[in-house]
Amino acid sequence: MGHLDNQIPTAELQALDAAHHLHPFTDGDALNAKGARVITRANGVMLTDNDGVEILDAMAGLWCVNIGYGRPELARVAANQMEQLPYYNTFFQTTHPPVVELSKRLADLVPGDLNHVFYSGSGSEANDTNIRLARHYWAAKDKPTKKTIISRKNAYHGSTMGGASLGGMSAMHAVGGLPIPDITHIAQPYWYGEGGDMDRDEFGLVCAKALEEEIARLGEDNVAAFIAEPVQGAGGVIVPPATYWPEIQRICDAHEILLIADEVICGFGRTGNWFGMQTFNIRPDIITIAKGLSSGYMPIGASVVSGEVAQVINGGGDFTHGYTYSGHPVACAVALENLRILDEEKIVDTVASTTAPYLKEKWQQLADHPLVGEARVCGMMGAIELSPDKAKRAKFSKDPGKAGTICRDFCVENKLVMRAVGDAMIISPPLVISRKEIDMLINRTTASLDMTLSVLKEASLI
Repeated sequence: MGHLDNQIPTAELQALDAAHHLHPFTDGDALNAKGARVITRANGVMLTDNDGVEILDAMAGLWCVNIGYGRPELARVAANQMEQLPYYNTFFQTTHPPVVELSKRLADLVPGDLNHVFYSGSGSEANDTNIRLARHYWAAKDKPTKKTIISRKNAYHGSTMGGASLGGMSAMHAVGGLPIPDITHIAQPYWYGEGGDMDRDEFGLVCAKALEEEIARLGEDNVAAFIAEPVQGAGGVIVPPATYWPEIQRICDAHEILLIADEVICGFGRTGNWFGMQTFNIRPDIITIAKGLSSGYMPIGASVVSGEVAQVINGGGDFTHGYTYSGHPVACAVALENLRILDEEKIVDTVASTTAPYLKEKWQQLADHPLVGEARVCGMMGAIELSPDKAKRAKFSKDPGKAGTICRDFCVENKLVMRAVGDAMIISPPLVISRKEIDMLINRTTASLDMTLSVLKEASLI
C-alpha cells in the first residue's frame, strides 16, 4: 500500500477509501457512491490520477502549493532533518536550529515590526492562537473586558472551533454549535453580490464603516481585535474595493483594537507581493500564515506578531497555550527551503511582472462569455460569477449553486481542478504556472463554461 508506484486498481482503492476514510467538507454517502478520485503523482502544476490521466490543478491543492509539485529539494531537506532531529518540542525551555532560523527568516521577510513568531500545525490552529493571543494581550494590559473579536460574514479562518467561529460561514456554524461566545460578524465587501446600485468605492466605505458601527455597538472597552483576509479566498475570491482597506486601517488606528490580517491564502506571493498586507497597504498587529509557508509540503502555520504585542505577551506571565507540533523541526526546515526557492528563483517577482498580468488579461476576457457576470482577479487568484442575466448581475433564483456544481463537474471532465463557491468559479494556481499553462487553463475553462451554458439552457435555468 505504501509504494510510490501504485499497482492497486482504482476501484479497489475507492472501495477501501469508502470503507474507512472520512473526508473533510464532504457528503460521505454521495462520494462513496461514485468513488473518490485517486491522485498518485504530481509535477509542476499537473496532477496524475491512478489511471494515468493528467489534470491541471488550478487550485494549487488547497491554495497552498505555491512553488508547484515535485520539488526534490524539499524532500531532501525533510529527509536530512528527520535523520538529524526528527522531532523535539519547544515547550520545556528548549529550541532547535530549524525553528530559530525560520523565525529569523520570517522576521526579516514580513513587513513592519512583525518580528515574533508563534507556531502551529495549520492556519486553523494559528487563528485559534490569535483568539487567545489577543485576549491575553489585553488582560496583561489590565483590560480584561476587551475580549470580543469582530470578523466578517462569509469569511474563512479555518475549521477548528475557534477558527470556524471567526469565520462567517453559516453552513459551518450549523455544525457543532458555533460560533463560540464573544465573536461577532459584520458585512463583507462583496460588491458584485451585495453592492446593489452603489458604485464600488461607495460600497467599500459603507462596508468598512460597519466596523466602526460594530465597535460603537459593543463598546470599545469590550473589543479585542478585528480579523480579516486581505482578499477573501474560500468565500469566493472577493477582492475588496480600493476604498475598503484604507478606511478599515483608519478605524483600527482610531480605536484601541488589534488588527489581524489572515494571510493564510494571500501570503507568500499569491497577490503578486510577498504578502497581501503589502498589496493593500495594511499595517496589522498580527498576521496568520500557513499554506504557502511550506507550499503545502509539510503542515505548518504561525501567528506573526508585532514587537509591542510580543513584549506584552512575554511580560504577562505564562502564556499557557501551544501545540505538540509548534515549530516542528522537519516542517520548519522544509519551510526554510521553500522560502529559499521562492526568493532565489524570483517566483514572486515573476508573478508580479509577468504571469499575473498575463492571467489578468486572459481571465478578464472570460467576462465576454454569455454566462459570466464578472471576472475578477488579484495576482494569482481569480473568480468568475455565473449569471442568468449578466447585465443585471442577476443570481440564479432557481436551484442556487446548481450552475456552479454543473460547471465544476465539467471542469473535472475537461481535466481541470477548479472550485465552485455557490455559482462562482474560483482559481488559485501554483505561482509557477507558465503562460502556456495559463492558456491551457483558459481554454479548459471556456470549454467548461460552454458545456455548462448548454445544460442550463436545456434545463430552463437560463
